Amino acid sequence: MFPRMAEQMVADALSDTPVVIVVGPRQCGKSTLVAKFGEGREYVTLDDPVYLAHATENPADFLHAHPAPLIIDEIQRAPGLFLPLKLMVDKRREAGSYILTGSANVLLLPKVADSLAGRMEVIDLQPLTQSELEACETNWVDLAFGEQYAPKATSQSISLEERILRGGYPEPVQRVSKRREAWFQSYIRTLLDRDVRDIANIDGLTQLPKLLRLLAARAGTPLNLSNLSRETNLPHTSITRYVDLLKALFLVRTVPAWSADAEVKLARTPKAYLVDTGLACHLNQVDDKQLAREGDLRSAMLETFLANELLRLIQTAETSCELFHMRTVKNREIPFLIEARDGRIIAIDFQDQSVPGPQSVERLNYVKEVVGDQRCRGIWMHTGSECKALSSDIHAVPISGLWS
Repeated sequence: MFPRMAEQMVADALSDTPVVIVVGPRQCGKSTLVAKFGEGREYVTLDDPVYLAHATENPADFLHAHPAPLIIDEIQRAPGLFLPLKLMVDKRREAGSYILTGSANVLLLPKVADSLAGRMEVIDLQPLTQSELEACETNWVDLAFGEQYAPKATSQSISLEERILRGGYPEPVQRVSKRREAWFQSYIRTLLDRDVRDIANIDGLTQLPKLLRLLAARAGTPLNLSNLSRETNLPHTSITRYVDLLKALFLVRTVPAWSADAEVKLARTPKAYLVDTGLACHLNQVDDKQLAREGDLRSAMLETFLANELLRLIQTAETSCELFHMRTVKNREIPFLIEARDGRIIAIDFQDQSVPGPQSVERLNYVKEVVGDQRCRGIWMHTGSECKALSSDIHAVPISGLWS
């Protein structure tokens, strides 16, 4: 049982919203999280074929047979439940009536999204953050946006390479490396044999692992569907559908390009990352020896690790903000920009080294010029342990500072 930052978000939503749905990749801890709110609520899972048959054949009768307060696990397997669920909520609008979980983004279906608009709150749950694994209650994003940001030196009980290899899925985190491989192999097979077929009627499922490997290995580069089409020998239209499917299954996440009303010309293409570095390493057959060597694959895994940590911290931060990347048409790039709703920006560069080079400060200063010096703070992340002020508002911070 790991403490989850999203637990308070679920509790707050249940206090004033009739339907709360927790969505995220399979096996990331959704059922365990909602079980904490199970007192006084019946629990049904649509992984049970008896419940699934009833919910599919007669959704209205299913809800009458299982009255609120109710927890329904894996709701994506019976999307027909949403319309009668709306009718039930409208008849008896009471906070906390239904808790749902979903391992596929059923909200992409227009009828589902419309039926519970204004009646449902969505909580996005991802694999464990390093902060949750270390039981660290402080959210780094909120600290970075603080007026007086004063990072401190850190120490690591587990190497960065080991953190990347184990990822954040609760079960493989607790396994030794060989047993992790067995878990990830079974995980991919389950997704292909059941989850993908549940939500999409497509051919060529054998190409999905290859597509996942390509996306994992190209983390940090703009998402180029034409290149992926050539690599997999699949039509461009099929690649587009497959990438959308992987996003719907919460296996791939995209980080959009940042834009502003400025004279500098910025690229608009998003980046794509696998949702977990443990899964990415498994798909690319990366072990500890390979990860220790410098190269494109290590860089891709490191950037995937950072992207996922930042995305997960942003979801639970008190500061309302979003993650972007920034690239000019002349390929001047900053990997991550966190933009708060009030316009403040944290620009994050990183390098696989412990000593900052002059190019890092130059890139961060360039971003400050583009977005406005007064509303931008620069962070240079590195693999060392020391913190250092590189200028008045640019700090060198160890990656381990995200959870220390």
